[in-house]
Amino acid sequence: MEEVEELYHSAVREAVVAFGRGECFLEQFLHNPRHIEAQVIADQLGNVVVVGTRDCSLQRRNQKLVEESPAPFLSELLQQQIIQASVDICAKANYVGAGTVEFLLSQDDTLSFLEVNTRLQVEHPVTEETAGIDLVVEQLRIAQGLTLSISETPQPRGHAFEFRINAEDAGNGFLPTPGTIHLFNVPSGPGVRLDTGVAAGSTIPSTFDSLMAKLIVVGSTREQAIQRARRALAEFAIEGVASVLPFHRAVMEHADFCEQFQVHTRWIETEFDVEIAPVKRQIPQRDSDITRTFIEIDGKRCELGLPTQLLTGLSLQSTENRTSHSTQVDEQQELIVNAPISGVLFNWLVAEDNAVSQGEVIGIMEAMKMEVQVIAHRSGKLKYAASKGDYIDADCKIAEIY
Repeated sequence: MEEVEELYHSAVREAVVAFGRGECFLEQFLHNPRHIEAQVIADQLGNVVVVGTRDCSLQRRNQKLVEESPAPFLSELLQQQIIQASVDICAKANYVGAGTVEFLLSQDDTLSFLEVNTRLQVEHPVTEETAGIDLVVEQLRIAQGLTLSISETPQPRGHAFEFRINAEDAGNGFLPTPGTIHLFNVPSGPGVRLDTGVAAGSTIPSTFDSLMAKLIVVGSTREQAIQRARRALAEFAIEGVASVLPFHRAVMEHADFCEQFQVHTRWIETEFDVEIAPVKRQIPQRDSDITRTFIEIDGKRCELGLPTQLLTGLSLQSTENRTSHSTQVDEQQELIVNAPISGVLFNWLVAEDNAVSQGEVIGIMEAMKMEVQVIAHRSGKLKYAASKGDYIDADCKIAEIY
């Protein structure tokens, strides 16, 4: 604490030099907070109503994965504080439309304002299910100048979870996995709702968010919703691209979430202790009449299949020549730097022909709203095989280190 004052003055001086203005603000650091939000609707007549609360603490890279409504394990005092603060903020700003007032809740129950999202959010279905209100219809009513269909916060009719089904490999740092969906079998049954725009045969591109679907599960109580969610997640099957389904299944069995509710905004990165196996890449089915090998085309490693009979004559070459060729191939493969993900080469961080060290970050790739580092697997000189802005498939050649 004794360092804060001087660090504040230092920040002010830096701001003045950089921007010509020195306004700086201090805010309290919150250790392992929960992310709580209130769904608000406000009409053109000055009416503001909180439709319900949500907990969105399960996040990775500040992106939500699981949301639930109403926000659980809150005292009545905190509930009313959230509702009143949300109404006051929107009324003061003369806000009109649907929106979300967001807060951070510290472990000592201190509530801190975070932001207002002035739009309908991805997780709005959990509030629709527990409040019995169609928020899209409310937006249309507001746009027409009509009054809100409710005048006060409704009592929740049960409990709901939303699971964001992203095309990400939960066992490999939640790396995005664009590609084509081969199988998309969805769950059904009481209390199960699925909002999606994809099906088997759909292609998940690398240029957009990785969200494929939203699975919403409702129960009369939180415990019933958990049981239904376990069944629905077990029934959900996706093949062709990786998904976060294994993570969701693990969370719905974890005591920190289901029983004691000790999750927070950094829980996945710091305390989630379930090991999830990385998804194996899809390998095309082999044909016994086809011999497959790899060739390089424009710097990209491609698989080549040729009729086995066509290559029969080549088998007459000496064992010595085959061994020599195999050794040369292995040595060449050792030089190759493969793309860690399917995406765009955002930038090289090391100039071509410069020396690099094993473990050094040599480039950045970008896919589905996130950046991934390209790491040197060996020491040597860097030779580019792809240029800035190129799209490269995962595991394809991006450079050589010789």
